[in-house]
Amino acid sequence: MAERPYILLSCGMSIDGYLDDAGPERLLLSNVADFDRVDEVRAGCDAILVGASTIRQDNPRLLVRSAERRAARIARGEQPDPVKVTVTSSCHLDPDASFFTTGDSAKLVYCAAPSLVAAEKLLGDRATVVDGGDPVDVRRVASDLAARGIGRLMVEGGGRMHTQFLTAGIADELHLVVAPFFVGDSRAPRFVHDGDFPWGPRNRAALAEVRQIGDVVLLRYALSDRFEH
Repeated sequence: MAERPYILLSCGMSIDGYLDDAGPERLLLSNVADFDRVDEVRAGCDAILVGASTIRQDNPRLLVRSAERRAARIARGEQPDPVKVTVTSSCHLDPDASFFTTGDSAKLVYCAAPSLVAAEKLLGDRATVVDGGDPVDVRRVASDLAARGIGRLMVEGGGRMHTQFLTAGIADELHLVVAPFFVGDSRAPRFVHDGDFPWGPRNRAALAEVRQIGDVVLLRYALSDRFEH
């Protein structure tokens, strides 16, 4: 068994690198055709991971939308939706969030060790709570997911999660969609935070594909020697 899943990061951002604006409503950065592409990628993964802040801010369902793709997963002997995964230090989560209440797939919460007991009490049978370390270590998360049979993991954000997986050097592939507008507000969340990234001016990431999808562009980067062409 592999020591970690194949890890694919997926993100949409504005031209100036923001994931959202500073308003209360979620900013849509993509279009219908690209949302369908993301749905196809989701359908090919064993698990989808988002950070706890994404659950609080966006209340995502993280389900495969296409009936045909759901049927194909069932035909392969899989659940119609991938396993849902989140990472949290404080377990400041709502048990009634869509992450926990939609879909029949397993829900895994990797929690910092000091919050483990409180998380188990809060979430009850809505999710399996796992000790993620203190602080939570995404390498440990990835290793545990592999032990649970997850072969392909899709990380959908937010910025802190992207930063942790990238700086840990365990990302294999990045799908970066650029929307044709600026946010222009430093209060808004960015694609990544400060960090020591393996890719810099002396080690440039390999650009594997550029694809126009309506008014957005997909940049697909190969980040490891495990990259699947």
